[in-house]
Amino acid sequence: MHPAIVLAMILALGGVSWWTARSRAQALYTGRGSLKAMPNYHGWHMALWVLVPALLGWAVWNGVAPGLVRSALLADPAASILPAMDMERDAIVNEALAAARNGGFGAFRPETAQLVPAATSILSRFDLIGAALVAVLAFAGGAFGFTRVRADFPARTRVERGVLGLLLAASSVAILTTVGIIGSLIFEAGRFFTFVSPIDFLFGTNWNPDPFAPITPEIGEKLGALPLFWGTLFIGAVIAMIVAVPLGLMSAIFLTQYASPRFRRWAKPILEILAGVPTVVYGYFAALTVAPLIRDFGTVIGIGNPTTESALAAGLVMGVMIVPFVSSMADDAITAVPQSMRDGSLAMGATTSETIKKVLIPAALPGIVAGVMLAISRAIGETMIVFMAAGAAARLSANPFESMTTVTYQIARLLTGDGDFSHPSTLSAFALGLVLFVVTLMLNIVALRVVKKYREAYD
Repeated sequence: MHPAIVLAMILALGGVSWWTARSRAQALYTGRGSLKAMPNYHGWHMALWVLVPALLGWAVWNGVAPGLVRSALLADPAASILPAMDMERDAIVNEALAAARNGGFGAFRPETAQLVPAATSILSRFDLIGAALVAVLAFAGGAFGFTRVRADFPARTRVERGVLGLLLAASSVAILTTVGIIGSLIFEAGRFFTFVSPIDFLFGTNWNPDPFAPITPEIGEKLGALPLFWGTLFIGAVIAMIVAVPLGLMSAIFLTQYASPRFRRWAKPILEILAGVPTVVYGYFAALTVAPLIRDFGTVIGIGNPTTESALAAGLVMGVMIVPFVSSMADDAITAVPQSMRDGSLAMGATTSETIKKVLIPAALPGIVAGVMLAISRAIGETMIVFMAAGAAARLSANPFESMTTVTYQIARLLTGDGDFSHPSTLSAFALGLVLFVVTLMLNIVALRVVKKYREAYD
């Protein structure tokens, strides 16, 4: 059964239960003070008892059902035609299940075509079981909720507590997701460090992973990630910031101190549109427009054999991409400086530019620094621009016209190949991810602490 149909059925049952409980509560109303809660709250109380168990049961069933369907299909007599090799058998079963869900289309192998009728029958049976389970949970919850429709029942309190619990569960998803990400990174990185010493990984200068090479004690000599860390910092924290900080800060100063309100109303949203442009678009722009210009410029100034893949091309475009981050934080920081400080400076005879340099920028510096740190954490986590414009060469070089690679590029390359996930070269992606996570976390913590102190100074 299509998920949309099941969801519509659950919502319909919830609506019917709301109307039923509300009507029942209205029938119990005999005058002012006869009901402890308004009829609407009785309706929502019963609706929650219908919706929550049904949705939870549906979610659990969707997690369990695929394994049950596969087991039932493999146990069916029609599965006797399947080959003994696990990979071929799984491919045929997956194709048969996909074809069964698609009305029989997509069965490209003879074995799959023979298996589709059995798969269709099994899917239909388990869909009916799932729908029946959802219906039973909904009616059971509704029956319990209906028994609570009484004049003395505090439905409002119970509904508010139930909604509070749902909000708490929703907010816990982000926490549990973060815990899961950290746990998976630590676990897989721990597996990697059983093969490679952390010292060799963090401070080695030779990066040449090969997921198909034999695992030997010397494999750590090929997994030195220092060139990756340097490339990430050089592109994201040096070149990009040289572009983003001046442009972002000067645009914030102009918009807050010099621009007319009419100009600011349309200029600021246009500037912030840059933050909404997909990074793949920036990547195309860097690879097809900026990189050839950088190559031609390198030829003019005498750089030998310049290429279209360079750290400078990726860094420049990345800097333009994060201008809105710096500009927005600097704008907020400058605007938050008390007006009395501006007026006092101007009253003492200072010009507008002197007030900006001597009063506003020093007072807003913590907020500006916090914006720069957040922009750096955004830049070092960028993938597509580096992937399309910076190249794949891991090298320790301060020449911006050379191609370089970053941590994010290598993570994407290692985890999208055909390498074995138990090989140290593939597991190194998780170690790189853990280092990147720790660095960005530290930058965000420092930025948030700076912002907190800045707010305390002017609150």
